Amino acid sequence: MPILAELHPLGLRIAEALKVREQKIAVADGATGGLLSATLLTVPGALSFYVGGGIVYSLKARDVLFDLPRDAYRGMRSATEEYALLQARAIRDRFGADWGLAETGSAGGSAHPMGVASGISCCAVVGPGVELVRVTETSSDERMANMDLFTKAALGLLVEALEG
Repeated sequence: MPILAELHPLGLRIAEALKVREQKIAVADGATGGLLSATLLTVPGALSFYVGGGIVYSLKARDVLFDLPRDAYRGMRSATEEYALLQARAIRDRFGADWGLAETGSAGGSAHPMGVASGISCCAVVGPGVELVRVTETSSDERMANMDLFTKAALGLLVEALEG
């Protein structure tokens, strides 16, 4: 089964929860490589709940997407709870959404520029009265398998935030 077909039911649950609340979300993909946004965009009429997002795959992309001063990241390291929360808040605020979802990690297969070990992901969800973070560790260097698991973990955390 294609990965987006497998993820589509999660996209539908998230879409329904956001539409019922009349709220919107913005997404910052990292090691998930766009799969978080792609999952939400499998739902017809996604414009009613999805504002936009981007893939944070370089410092340049991070700076352009979040428009935060470099000092905002001082003392932080990629793939940590603090870093994921900063990104989730920034994407939400930058896009004027109610919710922000961010994932940061290292899928593997090559050296991470900040020295993050392969198989580590941290995702954060921020919304009205909600801030949740989840770390996923696979101890694996299998890039595509990690991207799959990181995406499912982040979408699962979002479902938990919206339905819990």
